[in-house]
Amino acid sequence: MELKGTVALVTGGNGGLGQRICHALAREGVHIAVMYAQSREQAESVARDLASRYQINAAAFACDITDGAAIETLIGDVTRRFGRLDILINDAAYNKAIRFDDLDNLTLEVWEKIMAVNLTGPMQMIKAVAPIMKAQGQGRIVNISSVAGLHPTGSSIAYAVSKAGLIHLTRCMAVGLAPETLVNCVAPGLLEGTRATANLLPEHIERSAAGAVLKKAADKDDCADMVVTMCRTDTMTGQTTVIDAGRVFH
Repeated sequence: MELKGTVALVTGGNGGLGQRICHALAREGVHIAVMYAQSREQAESVARDLASRYQINAAAFACDITDGAAIETLIGDVTRRFGRLDILINDAAYNKAIRFDDLDNLTLEVWEKIMAVNLTGPMQMIKAVAPIMKAQGQGRIVNISSVAGLHPTGSSIAYAVSKAGLIHLTRCMAVGLAPETLVNCVAPGLLEGTRATANLLPEHIERSAAGAVLKKAADKDDCADMVVTMCRTDTMTGQTTVIDAGRVFH
């Protein structure tokens, strides 16, 4: 798909990886809707920077992706602002560090919140944009999962299961939305300088980096560049690409 002049909605666009994705797409001439749940000032600053640096249109939009009505309002606001919607990046996520053997603290409340943000939210976002992309005759959706979805690791069992579900949601939606809309997934390993990493235990961060064959964290720009590739492609769908400095092979 030719990217210049298209419109992308990036959930969690004001986060560490989300900002890198916004910049990578904007460099290709993509107009950007930066979606945030909190930190309005930061999201608006990101949008202003994108517009100034790349001469594209950019704006910040608030949304709670666990709220179906809020999602419908968001999609309406974005399409009115930009006139179309070609790309959805599901980057927003929530985690809470709970050791796998600490089942007492893996409460139903924690489980439901993680699933709501990391899996049900992206599903609802995809459902909301699907008719628009179908009508336009083109669309690209990229989900941001984690190596925790491919290997029993990560901040908690709930987080790992939610990310595994997102990977399979990618495959299922690739079938359901073909041929107009292509759906792919990036599964990063440990990323430094993100809100998700800030929630991890220090020993988990050290173990993740040490366990990679390259002995370092994954690179956020590598992940963002892969997102751009998945938006540009015309023949790849339903795929998950791992970027983790060589820790999980699948």
